[in-house]
Amino acid sequence: MMKLFKRRSFLKNARFASVAFGLHLAGCSWCLHGGGWNSLHPEIHHLGVADFPEWDVFRDRTPDGRELSVSLGGMQLDGVSSLLIYQNDVKESWELRLNGHRLGNLFTIEQAQVTPFSIQPEWVREDDNTLSILAPKAIDDIEVGDIRWSPMALEQALSDATVHVEVREKGLPIPCRLTIADERGALFPVHPLPDQPLAVRPGVIYTGDGHARFGLSEGTYTIYASRGFEYSVDRRTVEIVAGVDQIVHLDLRREVDTQGWIAADTHIHTRTFSGHGDARIDESMLSIAGEGIELAVATDHNHHTDFTEPARKMGVSRRFTSVIGNEVTTKTGHFNIFPVQSGSPLPDHSRTNWVALVDSMRQTSGVKVIILNHPRNIHNEFCPMDEELFNVQTGVHQFAKAFSFDGIELVTSAALQNDLMRVFRDWFALLNRGHRLVGVGSSDTHDISRYILGQGRSYIRCGDTNPSAISVEEACHSFLDGRVLVSMGLWVNMRVDGRFEVGDVATDLPDMFEVEIEVQGPSWVAADEVSLYLNGKLIRQIPVEPDLHRIQKALVQWTLPKPDKPAYLVAMAQGPGVKEPFWVIPRPYQHKTLDYTPRIIGATNPVWID
Repeated sequence: MMKLFKRRSFLKNARFASVAFGLHLAGCSWCLHGGGWNSLHPEIHHLGVADFPEWDVFRDRTPDGRELSVSLGGMQLDGVSSLLIYQNDVKESWELRLNGHRLGNLFTIEQAQVTPFSIQPEWVREDDNTLSILAPKAIDDIEVGDIRWSPMALEQALSDATVHVEVREKGLPIPCRLTIADERGALFPVHPLPDQPLAVRPGVIYTGDGHARFGLSEGTYTIYASRGFEYSVDRRTVEIVAGVDQIVHLDLRREVDTQGWIAADTHIHTRTFSGHGDARIDESMLSIAGEGIELAVATDHNHHTDFTEPARKMGVSRRFTSVIGNEVTTKTGHFNIFPVQSGSPLPDHSRTNWVALVDSMRQTSGVKVIILNHPRNIHNEFCPMDEELFNVQTGVHQFAKAFSFDGIELVTSAALQNDLMRVFRDWFALLNRGHRLVGVGSSDTHDISRYILGQGRSYIRCGDTNPSAISVEEACHSFLDGRVLVSMGLWVNMRVDGRFEVGDVATDLPDMFEVEIEVQGPSWVAADEVSLYLNGKLIRQIPVEPDLHRIQKALVQWTLPKPDKPAYLVAMAQGPGVKEPFWVIPRPYQHKTLDYTPRIIGATNPVWID
């Protein structure tokens, strides 16, 4: 029996001290924020369980309590009112109640954010009111506070002024992500004006045409425009004054030269067909276009999803090529398959034997590529690379006879590991054992803002002159040949002897040959090391001076002796994680250690040496 993973949790009847604050609204003198937001409690509190920190940053901090209870005093209202609450590092489901009535939940996002709530007038009492924040069972250290209230409905309270943002590339409107952050860097909610094709979350807007009009409360904000990894970021600090509308012009430019390589996310979910997360299918079309993905593979759980019509409906069909796919979700692992012929029967996801399972996936009409997803994550108490199934030293896997799938996710940005190299070490061991698996980068996002679509991605060698008419057949052929670069913040390519690139078999090499590694990244990331691996063993590594403004982060040349037996080379670069609110590197959602340092990474697939 394999070892099972269980998250630390607490008994249902466990009791923890709450934090209570008495604040009387009736007849008090309020501290007014912009837009008539009244400060009920400006302090921010750490909630969690003493002696059970979730992360290392909480190790030496004593929580203020397990839950939060705030006495609001008496309130006399004629209609709907509004509440704003600052939150940070929220991973689990924290419920808010006013006098026992459910307001909703804190937004499940570990990034700092100000979250809005509506209060119905029938929930309010004239004598006293209590706001409660109820803890989940699982460990989750959070920061919460700076509670603000407005006697107006959210639509009014968030609309002191109207902001019209226009984003262009070379003078033409372009799909993008807008990020609105307050002076603390927290995502701040907006009220979108009607009749706009936008995907909106607190502090985040995806627009398919570079335009967005929204209401915003009084205050000082930074508005960012971004378009994923290949593009620059533009930003403006704006001072919002009630009644004074603003037009904000932002410009983007392509910075990373990926000519001849298509940006692919082979792992995209929608709430519409996967049933969880928050990204409705129409909204996902805007985030695909807004993050600069050119080949978008739909991978809802056990569902053949087609993005073609939603992309047309949202006006972004010329921005990318849609591929019907499916995440075949089983009790013994998750597998992405694509392309799928429309109308094909579903694979039998009830199978647990990998040989039968892979055979069922291969028989699905049109399928050319099968990828083992997030191999170190646990689902249904099963981990594909559990130590009782897989020996990372020898590369021997109990299911080795079923390893006829084509790829393995090395970087899954919505399912990261504490140690970014962990899955790479698994991959090297499998390659050394003779399993020719293509390394993949993907997002596995189900959300609009919690996890960023295309943050983890793959670059596939393929014609890219028209992103709406990419040859899926050519892309799959290149993928199966291993002509793929793995990216999460860096783009790394390699040439051997000036003639061979990723996916090639290098033949007739001289006794000493050159390896050239190029590292690129946009002006908002930096690289700090470049590495070269021979048969999974680190043979060269140099530090790189981090430089945010240089697009070519490094160009490294090494001279190597020709190996005396068949071998493969893999190049890699890493750098510090992005912390700015438009592209924050998330924490792992499954973790066994408390420490985590966010990093960005880029890697090649092998160049094989004959």
